[in-house]
Amino acid sequence: MKKILLFVIFIQVIINFVSAQSGKPDIPLVRLYFHEKIDSTQKLIEKFDGTTDNSFKPTDNEELNNRINDALTVQVDNLQNTIEESKLSDNNDKIRYLRGLNECLQRYLNGFRYQTIKSATIVEVVSGFKNCMSLDEKKESVYTEIRTHSYDAGDILVNSYAFNDNEGINDSKDYLLLKVCSDHPEKMMMVLSQHPDISFADSLIIVAAHKRPDDLYTYAAAYNKLADRIKNNPDSLVQLIVHVSKMNEGRMYFPFLDNLYSHKISFDDVEAALRNDAKYYSLLVKTEIDYADRVRRRDTPLSMQALQSKLADKAKEIYVNVINGLHESPDNVRFKKIENLSPEELYYLAVMTEDEIYTSSYTHGVYPFIWKQMHTTKGGDSLLMRVRFDHFRKWIKMAANYNTLDDFLKRMDRGNAEVLMKAFVNGLEKSPTLEDAVDVADSYASINDKAIHDLILNQVQYNLHQSQQNGNKREADIYNILNTLFLSIDSSNHIDVAATLGIPPVYFMPNKLMRDDSGKIIIEQYFYGDKDGNNIFNAFLSNFRNANWRMTSNDKWVVVSSTKGVPIKIYSNRPLDDETSKDQEAQDALNDYLSQNNLNPAMVIHRGHSYYLTATLDQLAESAKLVLLGSCGGYQSLNKVLQTCPTAQIISSRQTGSGTINGPMINIIVEQLRLGKDLNWPALWKVIGNQVSHKEYFDDYVPPYKNLGAVFIMAYKKEQMNQED
Repeated sequence: MKKILLFVIFIQVIINFVSAQSGKPDIPLVRLYFHEKIDSTQKLIEKFDGTTDNSFKPTDNEELNNRINDALTVQVDNLQNTIEESKLSDNNDKIRYLRGLNECLQRYLNGFRYQTIKSATIVEVVSGFKNCMSLDEKKESVYTEIRTHSYDAGDILVNSYAFNDNEGINDSKDYLLLKVCSDHPEKMMMVLSQHPDISFADSLIIVAAHKRPDDLYTYAAAYNKLADRIKNNPDSLVQLIVHVSKMNEGRMYFPFLDNLYSHKISFDDVEAALRNDAKYYSLLVKTEIDYADRVRRRDTPLSMQALQSKLADKAKEIYVNVINGLHESPDNVRFKKIENLSPEELYYLAVMTEDEIYTSSYTHGVYPFIWKQMHTTKGGDSLLMRVRFDHFRKWIKMAANYNTLDDFLKRMDRGNAEVLMKAFVNGLEKSPTLEDAVDVADSYASINDKAIHDLILNQVQYNLHQSQQNGNKREADIYNILNTLFLSIDSSNHIDVAATLGIPPVYFMPNKLMRDDSGKIIIEQYFYGDKDGNNIFNAFLSNFRNANWRMTSNDKWVVVSSTKGVPIKIYSNRPLDDETSKDQEAQDALNDYLSQNNLNPAMVIHRGHSYYLTATLDQLAESAKLVLLGSCGGYQSLNKVLQTCPTAQIISSRQTGSGTINGPMINIIVEQLRLGKDLNWPALWKVIGNQVSHKEYFDDYVPPYKNLGAVFIMAYKKEQMNQED
């Protein structure tokens, strides 16, 4: 027994000696474990900045890094000392605070690790813990402190074991729930589903009915405690949503919620339209125009998102899928389905199906049919007035991309055209998404009228100046990026977009960036098994039958490998019969092979008609750094590419994609890569243009450095990341 006692005393002496040397107070053995847990979590967090320098510097901002590191190290260490030295806390309290502090650090680590919170949150958490602990020691409520913090920091603090029994903890949790519902309305119903008995649930349900009716509809149709609470809410709008949610075809009625609520339309009116697809689509269009007019007058109709979603679905289902599917039929057969639609109904076919409508469906059908129904060669401004300028930026973008913008602007007086294009670039910061700004960026490079070009640039620069004057950061960011992009198109301005905006290269693709860890460049091509697919496939093979390349194959795919220069492998599936999906089977087999052998394509090429493009994009490798969409209208699918490959450079056509362009283009690009050269797009584009036989088709192709919408998204995301840090 004496030996054990002597051993304990010896250990305590050692601990006291170490504490004295480090400036820390004496730590009894009973609490040493909790200190060690905190120290261990500190070290874990330090490692997550990717360095092993015993400090935590997760951002590119040195000043912010110093504050974050000081909070994690110095301030946490000081907190541990404060807990030990406290005269207001007994042993159990000190253990509770130490345990709670470690829980806060662990919660921060998880949030930072999975990028659900900002790195600087640790500064708030540590200072907040110190202040909450001071209040708790004096038996005072922590509610006043929690209210001063962001939701993320507050959520970490109120869920800490340290303050479980504080008298203000329940009020603090309720406050944070209200805060997240206010700051993030899209989370309101999720919060209610997790806390259906919260005291202010009925009030939030009414708010949700007016602000998030689509979400309330979904939850009202369930069978749980929250659904019961929704059904028992006496608010008239809530009861209307509950009624619609119980109907067999409730989703078909829901787009008209606002007009049903205000009695502008009856359930019988909607039911009558439901009996005929054309009448239902027409009612959707009329309602959309009505709602758009109200938005223009600063009103906010209920459930507009559901209306637009249903309008897009019906535009595709009833009309666009039909005229797309008849792409090989004569125009009088193909477009019979839309010949009696009004100009407004045709307008919405275009703007609601941007990613689905074929180039020819727009240029040969929807666009000319509008003017046929307008019975005039003018009327561009009249058309937009009819639809209350709803989605007019989308309309202008599509017209620019399909080379009909000049024609459209000529259908109105010059002065009206200038006013329209100024409106096109004004107020982009007011949109909750970046869609309008991306549409403006995408359109600029497609505009051929120099006067309109200059007008847009001048308006962007004016808006940039105004935003800097009034201190609107979002507005300034949007117009600064647009100004940089638009000026860069003129090479005499000598603007390096990548360096200026802090994004990957735009005007060139480094050869080394295309290579994998073994130094090889992997390219994947998707072919499809129709007649054209077989012809294009055979032409591709013929172009690579020379001493610089060798071929190997099996029954599903062919591999073309370089014999000299940079090692390149081009994997291409065989265009087997598409009617029995053999081409898809070949693609699946090739994808499996590449995946199993860790072969990650740096370049992906779509070799097929536009109606096959969706299949290619569904299989697009995340590793792709260069994507060539060789089909008609591939330019309309840039957003889909960027969803999978956010920094990819993309080549596409606004209108006609042609094998006479794709073949030479691929040959020239691949040869540059084989020779170890970077892809200098402005110079390379001139070379390709001089070698192709159909210049009119080539002019429709857009090189990576002119994909301004894609570049805008990259630049804006980069700017927001810098601000968050």
